[in-house]
This record gives sequence, C-alpha cells and structure tokens, in this order.
Amino acid sequence: MTDWSKLPKTELHLHLEGAAQPDFIRMLAAEKSVDLSGVFDADGAYKWTDFAEFLKTYEAACEVLKSPEDFRRLTEAVLAKSAADGVVYTEIFIAPDICGAGDAVAWREYLDALFQAARNAEAAHGIAARFISTCIRNHGAEAAENAARLTAGAAGGLLTGFGMGGEERNGSAQDFVKAFAIAAEAGLGITSHAGELCGASSVTETLDHLPVSRIGHGVRAIEDPALVERLAEEGIVLEVNPGSNIALSVFEDWTAHPVKHLRDAGVPVTISTDDPPYFHTDLPREYEMLAQTFGWHSEDFLAMNLTAAHAAFCDEQTRSTMITRLTGA
Repeated sequence: MTDWSKLPKTELHLHLEGAAQPDFIRMLAAEKSVDLSGVFDADGAYKWTDFAEFLKTYEAACEVLKSPEDFRRLTEAVLAKSAADGVVYTEIFIAPDICGAGDAVAWREYLDALFQAARNAEAAHGIAARFISTCIRNHGAEAAENAARLTAGAAGGLLTGFGMGGEERNGSAQDFVKAFAIAAEAGLGITSHAGELCGASSVTETLDHLPVSRIGHGVRAIEDPALVERLAEEGIVLEVNPGSNIALSVFEDWTAHPVKHLRDAGVPVTISTDDPPYFHTDLPREYEMLAQTFGWHSEDFLAMNLTAAHAAFCDEQTRSTMITRLTGA
C-alpha cells in the first residue's frame, strides 16, 4: 500500500474550527472547565448522525474557542497535522463573525494571532498557509457585507481570499452581490460554497452572480451536463471534498462520487478534507480511497495538486515555491 502521507500536497478547502482534533477541544475544555457532554462518542470522536446534528456538535465544540490565543494554538496544531500529512501549502477558512464577532478591533487581534501561528508553523514544519475570510450565508446579506468590509480592510499578506460558507439552503447567491463586490475590489481571491447540499442550480446561481474563480464543493454540478461543460470552459476550479460528501450522505459511497466524471469532463478538480476529524478522514486517507476506487496514481494526484497550485490565492513567489516542492524539480 502506498504511503500517501509522503506525497507533497496542496489543500484549498479546510475550515479552521472544523479541523480541530477532538483531543485539542477536550484539552481546552478541561482548561476552561467547560462541559462538553454529548459532543463526543464512546470512542472520543465527534458525535453526530446527520447534517443538523453535525452543525450542533460543531457549534458546541467551538464554545471552547474564545480568544486569539485559543485560535493561535488551534492554528499551530492544525498546521502541524497538515504538514505531517504531506501538505506543503494550505488555505484555511476563517470568519470575522467567529473571530471577533464582527468587531473590527477584535478581528485584527485574531488575525495577528492567526498570522503568528502560520509563521511559527512554517518555521517549524515548512508548511505555507494563507487564510480565506468567509461570510456566513445564514447570517444574511448585511452581516456578509460587514465581513467583506473587515476582510477588505485587512487584505494582503496572509489574508488573501474571501468566500462564503454556512447553510447553503438559506437565500440566493444574488443576495450577496454587494459583499463579494467589496472583497473583489480589494483584490482578494474569490470562492464560495455551492453545490453541496443543494443541487446544480446553486452552482449556476453562484457563477451568474458572484465573481468566483473557484467553487467550494460544486459536486452537484454533475446533475446538469450543460453546467459541467460551462465549468470546464470557464476553468472554474472545484474544491472537492469526497470524504465529507460521503459522510454527509451527499453521495452514497466512493463509487457513487462524481469526482472522476467531473475530472474526465475537463473540470479543474482539487482534493481537500473540509472538516476532517468530523468525517474521520485526512488527506492521505482521501488519496488512498480515491486510488482504490478510481485507480488513480501519483501522477493523477500531482496533476490535481498542480491545478490547486495554479488556483491558489497567493503571490507568485509562493506559487513558484509550491510547484517546485510538488514536482521535486
């Protein structure tokens, strides 16, 4: 069996709080005397059975993350794990609504802590990180515009992207046109979650109304052949998270997942983990399952990692270094 942890990788779709390992959350809970009853199962893993319970568990676990120092420690732990899995470059989703509750002064304090953690991790493990600030869809358009303004005001350095997460079934992409215009004007890379729980129309709405170069998930596009052709023609990169999709019953199993069909149709595809400990996965496991299911080899994964490198929201020197590490050239 191939040890996929040895293969250099790029990851573009990783939620910071969702990447917190259960042991880390339990450690913080013990330090703060926070009761997390019901969050973990008998084996110590996160406990949930459907999407609604997943969100409930996720929110409960986040209750111990209250300060910039908590997020600094979390970021260093997440990046150490990613580096051990072979990741040489990663982009991590953060949210002003969570990091500082939408307050400009607090947001800067959280960013300082996150950036310090990223610098520490790069020095210790050689992993480069950038951050994508997100609005939360179910918080509404006004909150999204505030998140965009906060992000635009801090753009540059390690804060290089803007996107949207949250409950996909709330509202339309058209509701968030102003927020994304603010972020795009600031020169940020633009992505948005779409086509995960909702169907192909969610992806179409996003492409029609938001200036995205990437789509988070996007896999339900497979339901509309014309949309698949559009994604390929426009070169829209999909941040695909197969293990997440299967765990959340978006698709029944690995053989039913459309990632190969999308790739074969010419859609630029990348592989990420989303909220890995919640889905009992990491990037080496994703690669192993994809290799077993679709017969993919290291050359296939190199091609997808190079797609990710060219789609990354980073400066050209960082991109060049990333490509060199991926190719060994």
